[in-house]
Amino acid sequence: MAQVPQTFFDGLAVRTWCGLALEALGRAREEIDAINVYPVADGDTGTNLYLTVESAVAAVEAVFAGHEIGSRETDGPSLAEVSRAMAHGALIGARGNSGTILAQLLRGMAQVLADGEDGHTDARGLRLALRRAADSARQAVAHPVEGTVLTVASAAAEAADGAEGDCGTVARAAYEGARAALAATPGQLAVLERAGVVDAGGRGLVAVLAALVETFTGEAPGAVAVSAGPGHTRVPSDAAPATGGAPDADETAECAESVPQGGPAYEVIYLLEADDAAVARLRLRLDSLGDSLVVVGGDGLWNVHVHVDDAGAAVEAGVEAGRPHRIRITHFGADDVHTTGGQRTPRERVQRAVVAVVPGEGLAGLYAEAGATTVLARPGEPPASGELVEALRRAHAREVVLLPNDADLRHTAAAAAEQARAEGIRVALIPTRSAVQGIAALAVHEPERRFDEDVVSMTSAAGATRYGEVAVAECQSWTMAGICQAGDVLGLIDGDVAVIGADVLATAESVLDRMLSAGGELVTIVLGDEAPDSVAERLEVRVREAYLAVDTVVYRGGRQGAVLLIGVE
Repeated sequence: MAQVPQTFFDGLAVRTWCGLALEALGRAREEIDAINVYPVADGDTGTNLYLTVESAVAAVEAVFAGHEIGSRETDGPSLAEVSRAMAHGALIGARGNSGTILAQLLRGMAQVLADGEDGHTDARGLRLALRRAADSARQAVAHPVEGTVLTVASAAAEAADGAEGDCGTVARAAYEGARAALAATPGQLAVLERAGVVDAGGRGLVAVLAALVETFTGEAPGAVAVSAGPGHTRVPSDAAPATGGAPDADETAECAESVPQGGPAYEVIYLLEADDAAVARLRLRLDSLGDSLVVVGGDGLWNVHVHVDDAGAAVEAGVEAGRPHRIRITHFGADDVHTTGGQRTPRERVQRAVVAVVPGEGLAGLYAEAGATTVLARPGEPPASGELVEALRRAHAREVVLLPNDADLRHTAAAAAEQARAEGIRVALIPTRSAVQGIAALAVHEPERRFDEDVVSMTSAAGATRYGEVAVAECQSWTMAGICQAGDVLGLIDGDVAVIGADVLATAESVLDRMLSAGGELVTIVLGDEAPDSVAERLEVRVREAYLAVDTVVYRGGRQGAVLLIGVE
């Protein structure tokens, strides 16, 4: 069904555009993933762009929903409200290199659209918005490279600058300019020319601009070629038929197998609350640690993306700059083309990977260093099944072991595993209920073993690990140990409150004693940011003096919710 065209760029037009862009990226997602060879051939650019816009759509819909509840007598939310929500949603939901750049493009547009008079803007405002978007995105990238989404965005802005007429005319000019620039990307970037494809991020931006044209004209533009070069067929995509439309994965892999790739082993992404001066220093620090650095945002909230070999150092740099959260660390894999200089084709998956949900930044770095793809669970913000599915895809493996590390995530993790299995990924869900059980499982993980044997060994190690936790009660509540009051220190063992105390150290010692009463060989202690500095040392001394032949290992967990976690194996 054709869309009712919008005359001006108002709040409703932003809502329509975001919805159409999400639909367009949904149709093109697999195709864009398939042509993704730069900056890393990890096959997820389409997925990342889709998830970024999905977050923007959710933010926009929340504005409209809130307005319907509280402001029934007006004409709807303003252009400023909706455009800012779009930009904020994209910022907090940005995924990957291209998704992060797209978030900055939307933020640049929102900065202009929010200044629209009378709740809307005209063609001139749209031209200015497209120009601001292209310029701000280029400034956000540490080392801009031509032949990428940045080139496509600049071409769209230049074409729009020369367009006269209404918003529909400007949008179509931007789309055509972007489409022409996209077709030229193989001639600007050798890795694309060798693979016989156009830039994946640029292809996604063209889809977003096609949605903008449809918003203002009611008609979707024509198809876009994704493959180019001698011997490679051009494949239309925007109106993908029901039978498909994306290039065959094997075909894409074949044409991309000679693409030389190399670089850091981890992708690190996080939101950061920090001031401009701290972010400027952070840019310099991260630029010295790795590549593909993109820092977008402003007004105290930033989205940081970088590829590094030392994931922990990248997170620590964020801690020094401000308050990082929603940290996502992806290990590209020892056998991935990203780390083997192109000896394998970009579309070939590693055999096995581990995906783990972790409660703190420090543990995210620890798990990543052990080779796991991590999903950060902030206190009160457990990951949804879609986020777990994304992580399972990003692990880029034929076989994946999933560690939810939380009893409350059992059903969410099961739903994510089921969806991934439907996509052809062999997933084993180990019902770990704490991050310390996940550490025990990861310690015995051996990718060279048969999958079933590896899963059994990891499950056994997790099951043999008792887990404890020391936390502070937020309110009065009934517990297995009696009634607790807000501010009481709670000691939990295997998920149940066993001790109610007033002192962190005393409660931790009581929990530790109870856990070791049944025996043990290794105590794992994970300290949260709120744990007193002396706690770890005191607990280590207690174990050494009271329990012979029991070793202790201590980790820093960061903002993990609990004051400390305890594991006994």
